[in-house]
Amino acid sequence: MQFVQQKSGNKIILPGATIGVLGSGQLGRMFAIAARELGYRIITYSPENDTPTGHVADLEISGSYDDLDKIRDFARQVDVVTFEFENVPSATTQAASEIVPVRPDGHVLHVTQHRLREKTFLSENGFPVTPFRRISSLQNLEDAAKELGLPAVLKTASFGYDGKGQVKIKSADELPGAFARLNGAEGIYEAFVDFEKEISVVAARGLNGQFAAFPVFENSHSNHILDVTFAPATIDPRLAAEADELARGILEKLNVVGLVTVEMFLTKSGKVLVNELAPRTHNSGHLTIDASVTSQFEQQVRAVCGLPLGSTELRQPSAMANLLGDLWERGEPNWAAALQNPHVKLHLYGKRDARVGRKMGHLTAVGSTVEEAVRRVVQARNALVEPIP
Repeated sequence: MQFVQQKSGNKIILPGATIGVLGSGQLGRMFAIAARELGYRIITYSPENDTPTGHVADLEISGSYDDLDKIRDFARQVDVVTFEFENVPSATTQAASEIVPVRPDGHVLHVTQHRLREKTFLSENGFPVTPFRRISSLQNLEDAAKELGLPAVLKTASFGYDGKGQVKIKSADELPGAFARLNGAEGIYEAFVDFEKEISVVAARGLNGQFAAFPVFENSHSNHILDVTFAPATIDPRLAAEADELARGILEKLNVVGLVTVEMFLTKSGKVLVNELAPRTHNSGHLTIDASVTSQFEQQVRAVCGLPLGSTELRQPSAMANLLGDLWERGEPNWAAALQNPHVKLHLYGKRDARVGRKMGHLTAVGSTVEEAVRRVVQARNALVEPIP
């Protein structure tokens, strides 16, 4: 796909201007809060209304991403557009870019919202990834299994996050069923990674090429959803430096203006592999709100507006625990019990309906060590289900 060169692509957007956000979830909400602190106005656009971002934005516009005339009207009301949700059609960002800069631009979104394009970009540019194959037929899948082996993971090429659209295949008998689950969508077959840790690097790149990355985050998942993150990651400093350099190389190759998260595997043999890219802030970076000199959300504001990037220094070791809708199954969580520890902070996203697996908020904690921070945040989350006196 060809992308038209944006007008005013190098324009610096100063405080007092208006930032447009495509998407309206919790990432947009925390971005909007950070932007407001810097003196910006916020307009959010998504198909929903009464949203987490809409609650704190100056204006919430509801409309289809495919309504390009409405997208252009939205763009005319703002000075720059960014997104908190990457599954936005390329035509949407293209229409917006006719009016104002979109950062990161449509090319970055086009690559990172599609797993096959993303893996191909990484592989062709020399970034380490697990072997993969494009899947459009059962025969493709059977051939891939023979070439790359089993176990493996089959994913839909588009619209996947938090484990959605993917299945682990352990034996050849499971191939037909796994292919059927694609429901006619294009797929990607990835050789299974025997990893020791999952890590991520949240990094930003400015208009002038300035680069800044947060310390490497170490992540643990439950049912494919991020459960607990802590920083700094307990890995060899040489591997942390390698992960940082991989992120720098990826952002430079994509010519990013904005913020991108690079999810990686650390294999048991000590190798760093790039797993996925997210052209936005990330669940694993939430702890930066309370633990870093500059939060990932403020950094996104700075990057997309062309301001100098902020310090990514971590003031103290920190940990974050996700709060899913499961915690509401027995009624309102015991917030007072969770906040008994003064080192614990609560962040709720303003979502009205708690559903199993739905991200409703998060807790963060700091400590003298990552072990202490993790212990504090997990204890606080466990306290949420204690009976309320």
